[in-house]
Amino acid sequence: MVFSTVPSIPRARHSRSAGVADDIDFEIKGSEMQFAEIELDPGESAVAEAGSMMFKHPDIEMTTAFGDGSQSEGGFFDKLAGAGKRLITGESLFTTVFTHHGSGKARVAFASPYPGHIIAVKLDEVNGRLICQKDAFLCAAKGVSMGIEFQRKIMTGLFGGDGFIMQKLEGDGWVFVHVGGSTVVKDLAPGEELHIDTGCVAAYTGDVDMDIVRAGSVKSMIFGGEGIFFAKLRGPGKVWIQSLPFSRLAGRMAAATGSGGRQVGEGSLLGGIGNILDGDRR
Repeated sequence: MVFSTVPSIPRARHSRSAGVADDIDFEIKGSEMQFAEIELDPGESAVAEAGSMMFKHPDIEMTTAFGDGSQSEGGFFDKLAGAGKRLITGESLFTTVFTHHGSGKARVAFASPYPGHIIAVKLDEVNGRLICQKDAFLCAAKGVSMGIEFQRKIMTGLFGGDGFIMQKLEGDGWVFVHVGGSTVVKDLAPGEELHIDTGCVAAYTGDVDMDIVRAGSVKSMIFGGEGIFFAKLRGPGKVWIQSLPFSRLAGRMAAATGSGGRQVGEGSLLGGIGNILDGDRR
């Protein structure tokens, strides 16, 4: 197993490729509250979640797309299917597309919604697919498709932290995913397993198999404070782990404001009970 941490200010400079997605240039700036600053050539576009823009150049035009914007060449039903997938994962029906219509280079930036780190992944370097928690997507190169990933095993869906549905990013371009707290990247060899707190699984490549495993003995499951199940990830592939799941942060904030720490489960079919079982109620 190879351990590595995500650098705080990664940079990338790339030429235009023949792939489907725009091959954008970018910098990730900041420490605890990062933002992705994307440099666009004339005609290039970036797509982002509504409300995530921090600033933009006047030559960059902002438009609203139905769905994820990757179905621009398809018909109405293709766009409707893309929007429906986003709705199922808890996202808006619309995304915002930023296109450079001027000359030279222009920049647009997208900010993190809460303390954490932004990870940049080139999808064609991970076999074209990345699975992540439902609220993790921040922005991407135009042409990346955002869909849904169903957990095929019922127990994994019930107790796997994000429930049956996770977000699936497909294509060959750059995607930017926000994760909570500090981030660690782990490369799993074929057949190698890693047990992770269910709420701390931020993202993993499409060839990684995710399941759940019991958290020790009955005594440990009841009194250990780590929940009844851990997420079990089996290689080969790459896994991104976050130190501060948003559900845990929201629970602490709710407790501090006097609401008793009451929180809503992030996708688990069991809601608050699921948070107790998977160890996210602390």
